[in-house]
Amino acid sequence: MIPEQPLPAAPCVDALLSARARAWRPGSPTPVRHEEIFAASGDAGGAALALALACDRMKEDERPFLWVQDKAALRLSGRPYRPGMPPGLRHRLVHVVADRAEDALFALEEGLRCRDLAFVIGELTGNPRALSFTASRRLSLAAERHGVPLWLVRLDAQRDLGSARMRWAVRSARSPAPGWNPQAPGTPSWRVELFRARNHPPGEWILCDDGGNLSACPSTGAGRAGPVLGPESARPAPVEGRAHG
Repeated sequence: MIPEQPLPAAPCVDALLSARARAWRPGSPTPVRHEEIFAASGDAGGAALALALACDRMKEDERPFLWVQDKAALRLSGRPYRPGMPPGLRHRLVHVVADRAEDALFALEEGLRCRDLAFVIGELTGNPRALSFTASRRLSLAAERHGVPLWLVRLDAQRDLGSARMRWAVRSARSPAPGWNPQAPGTPSWRVELFRARNHPPGEWILCDDGGNLSACPSTGAGRAGPVLGPESARPAPVEGRAHG
């Protein structure tokens, strides 16, 4: 009788899953091309975070970028303010205002098909019927096919179905105290919740942008990020009609 041979040890499933799904960190290499950011219209944190995430990923890219707003987003949050942007971005902005959500989605999809753009930012208000799961899927496919990343800011929106590979909820957070001048404005900061991601587990962080790098530390847990929470004292996104602290 042939002695029974022991079976080789199977790899630990938990170890494989944890190795694949590593926690997100700024600068993490990711193939994700379509992300959504849910934010309150009066906070200005959504557009600011979209711009910070785009700059963090596309540091060496000097091509123009497209920013599309529907008229409701323009009325609620203001248009992008060039002098308030980082110097390297001011001359690269291509801004489009669309009358309706349908027109904004068309402009976004056309922008994603243009490989001469570094990235695309969109701002839509609420949950328009035009932004169905099918329309969201079209944006994802266009971004993945042509390699142009999209950060779509959803102002005052409920978390509906969507095909974005990473979905965030954000509100502004209190800026760290300046190291030298206590009267100086602090660095832009956000309390963010990553509630859906293909390659990362959900998590919450405080993100800070010092103008050159995006850093993250664990959230204190003082409430979940999201548009239902009021903004804390923070430096807002560079938009017209808003004071810069």
